[in-house]
Order: sequence, then C-alpha cells, then structure tokens
Amino acid sequence: MAQFIKIYPENPNEKEIAKAVKVLRDGGLIIYPTDTVYGLGCDITNTKALERIARIKGIKLEKANFSFICHDLSNISDYVKQISTSTFKVLKRSLPGPYTFILSGNNNLPKVFKKKKTVGIRVPDNTIALEIVKQLGNPIVSTSIHDDDEVLEYSTDPELIFEKWQGLVDAVIDGGYGDNNASTIIDLSGDEPEVIREGKGDIDIF
Repeated sequence: MAQFIKIYPENPNEKEIAKAVKVLRDGGLIIYPTDTVYGLGCDITNTKALERIARIKGIKLEKANFSFICHDLSNISDYVKQISTSTFKVLKRSLPGPYTFILSGNNNLPKVFKKKKTVGIRVPDNTIALEIVKQLGNPIVSTSIHDDDEVLEYSTDPELIFEKWQGLVDAVIDGGYGDNNASTIIDLSGDEPEVIREGKGDIDIF
C-alpha cells in the first residue's frame, strides 16, 4: 500500500520531501504535484522503475515520450546537446514554468532512451517538485496522470488520486489540488520554436 504524504507547497517540510526521495531512490514510483497536472514519476537512473511506468501506461518503454523533470537549467544541459544562445534565452525567460521543451538529446541519456533523438524537458514552477528533484540529485522521468472521467481529463484531488492509484505506486504526495490544464509543449530542436500542444502558459512569448 502506498504512502500518502502531505506537503505544503509554500513551505515544504524537509522530512516529508526526504520520504519521497527515499521512495525514488529505492526504485519506487511517486505521484506528485507540478505547476500543471499531477505527475507519475521515478528516478531517471532506475530502469526497472521506468519499465513499471511504461507498463502502467500500456506502452513500450523505448517508444515512450516521458518528460524529464529537472531542478534548473544546469540540470538540463546534462541530457541535451549544446543549446544555442537564442534557445537558452527562451528557456531562461520561461522556466521555471508550465512548459515542456523538446530538445535534442545527448549521449548521457539513460540506456533505454539512447535511440531517442529528442527529449522533453520540464522545470515546473512548483516548490515540492523542485525540492524532490534537488534532493534526489538527478531528474525524475515523468508522465501526466489522466482521469477516466469524461469531463475532466486530469485528476486534481490528491485524495481521489490516492484512492485510485494506491495499489500501483509507492507514494502519493498531497500538495493541494492540482491544475486540470497540462503543460504547453514547445519544440526547440529545429531552427524555430514550434508549438506542439497548447496548454497552460502563454505561447505569445515564443
């Protein structure tokens, strides 16, 4: 049975953050808040955990388009090819924020993602997510959790999320109600920024 961990975003309790980090280090899966919808994530370095997420989502791991949740821009450069000054300016202007940026991956990608030419990178504007990644010391591989409800696309109530997911994951973090609007996806791997999906976040800045 999963742990249910309450963390206040205004002032995340270090002990509670450490609990979530321990779950990730032990190869577990967590559901956690971001600045958009709740995410399902694991440690980027743990292949077994990555395979578990792919199984839950019903997809092949090597075909999965997961995003990497990073703590800051220096974290991002570990996994992507050298970025141009103009791309860096775009990232600096909009992160942390509700965007997923598609960038060209480099050779540091985990083995299971080596064939991927691009990766989706996020630095969410959410203190809980950022503290977890910071304490973990490397990115979380993440995917949004969808709701079966026909009206709501995403689950926003952590207690209902816990009820539904407690048998599938190792911890659910209650960081308050989530948003029901996913991140805006911008492809920065080409010459010009290209909006792939419009979600939360202003696209006019691109």
